[in-house]
Amino acid sequence: MFLKSRLSWNVIIPAENLDVEGLTLQKVIVIRLLKDFASKKASKNLGYFLAVTALEKIGEGKVREQMAGDVLFPVEFSCITFKMFRGEILEGVVHKILKHGVFLKCGPVDNIYLSNKMMSDYKYVQGENPIFMNEKMSRIEKGTVVRCIVIGTEYKEEGKELLALVSLESDHLGPI
Repeated sequence: MFLKSRLSWNVIIPAENLDVEGLTLQKVIVIRLLKDFASKKASKNLGYFLAVTALEKIGEGKVREQMAGDVLFPVEFSCITFKMFRGEILEGVVHKILKHGVFLKCGPVDNIYLSNKMMSDYKYVQGENPIFMNEKMSRIEKGTVVRCIVIGTEYKEEGKELLALVSLESDHLGPI
């Protein structure tokens, strides 16, 4: 699900960037905010950070003397994030097939796992390009778009990534 959030962060501008030719201080702050935003990647509460939509407020800068004159600016901004919730219906693209299930990608998330136990109608068919197939000849293979329901999520702090476990055990779910 996409979420609109309002955040308050501190943006640190190194002293050498305060006298940049042709750039206003506001542009320097925005550029630094966007770099910080992109490097943060994700958080447990908000999910993946996708885009800054509006800069709401730039507070008064405070010189950090212990950091060689760097200036800290409190900044408030709006952004769009993506987070999965239990019970949510997702559409993901299969990018990896294993004997015990498949991995899907959905937006910025590429660790969505669909276990073979959560798609009981489908059986693994090995080969050079392995697939899962059911009795009606419906196939789940690399590149297939699959509609599924989220049954659990987890946030991994060390990689700043979200993981999800999904199922096809409900109405109107499966390959599209």
